[in-house]
Parts: sequence; structure tokens; C-alpha cells
Amino acid sequence: MPEQKLRGHLGSFGVTGNLALQPMYTLSGGQKSRVSFAKITFKKPHIILLDEPSIHLDLDAVEALIQGLVIYQGGVLMVSHDEHLISGSVDQLWAVSEGRVTPFNGTFQDYKKKLQS
Repeated sequence: MPEQKLRGHLGSFGVTGNLALQPMYTLSGGQKSRVSFAKITFKKPHIILLDEPSIHLDLDAVEALIQGLVIYQGGVLMVSHDEHLISGSVDQLWAVSEGRVTPFNGTFQDYKKKLQS
């Protein structure tokens, strides 16, 4: 694989320049997460399952994750309570309630309003 292609993919997750050349043990937790997401998506799987992917990420890493998910060409099934991540990266919301999973037509804000009423 050409190094330029590898670095370009890594760069799409915000790991660019000299940062991309550093050993993993020198990276912050958020930077390590970015590298992990880049690795997961590099071979272009058809679907990615993410369970609370932003739980240990700083805001910059969440932004990088959102950018990566937006350009990702496959399907993503994500469980998250992170409103910013959800609002910035998903096309369709599904709600889990009383043992059932159903599509929710509306935004995350609409869902919050429904829960409050």
C-alpha cells in the first residue's frame, strides 16, 4: 500500500503531519482513538458497529470521529448518548423502548421533546 494513501486516510481522522509518524505510546487517548477508527475503516467494511464510541474522547476527537463517519461509505450502527455525535453523524434515529427497536422520524431534539412530554 502506498504510504501516501495510508497517511491520507489517517489524515481524514485528524492525524496529520508529524503526529502521524509518532509511535502509538506517545499519543493521547483521543489521538489513539482516531488512529483506531482510521484502522477500522481502512479496509472499507460494509458495516461498523459502535457502542458508545465517544465515551473517552475529547471534543476534538469527537469532531474527528464525526467527520470520519460522515465520509464513511458503509453502514454504521451506533449506540450513543452523545447528542453532539448523534446530531452530527447520523441519517436515521432508532429508539429502544420496552424491548422494541423502532425508527424515529425526527431529530435528536424532537426525540428529547417527546421524552419530556
